[in-house]
Amino acid sequence: MMLGNFSYCNPTKLYFGEDALENLTVELAKYGRNVAFCYGGGSIRKNGIYDEVAGILKAADKTVTEISGVMPNPTIHKLYEGIEKARADKVDFILAVGGGSVVDYAKALSVSIHCEEDPWEKYYVRFEEPDCEIVPVGAVLTMAGTGSEMNAGAVITYPEKN
Repeated sequence: MMLGNFSYCNPTKLYFGEDALENLTVELAKYGRNVAFCYGGGSIRKNGIYDEVAGILKAADKTVTEISGVMPNPTIHKLYEGIEKARADKVDFILAVGGGSVVDYAKALSVSIHCEEDPWEKYYVRFEEPDCEIVPVGAVLTMAGTGSEMNAGAVITYPEKN
């Protein structure tokens, strides 16, 4: 038996297949000029995806703010760093390139850039819904596994608070 009534909307668009990256140009055209390009420890540089995505961003005439070094289970300190960069550069679109942790980071960043209070307290202590402008997120997945691209959750770690 299901308890309660609810409505769920998950407006996620997926491009799948060998040529899926070709659709990034079409999607980028729908958003503003200032893009935060988020990625992890550098495997995207080794496998060539970094150069492909950077080329697409350049061809789309985007102004790019790179946020690199997103670690597994990203920390609140890394989130604060990204918020500062995104605000300074007036980011209006976030592109996560990598696996689930980078996507989680991008989602947390998207609801935190315009948040007027501490995102840790608002989202992770009080579990409140965003009530500020949310910056749109796109993802180029290099590893499937967590399903982060298909949900609203975002794992952020606060090491000092366990």
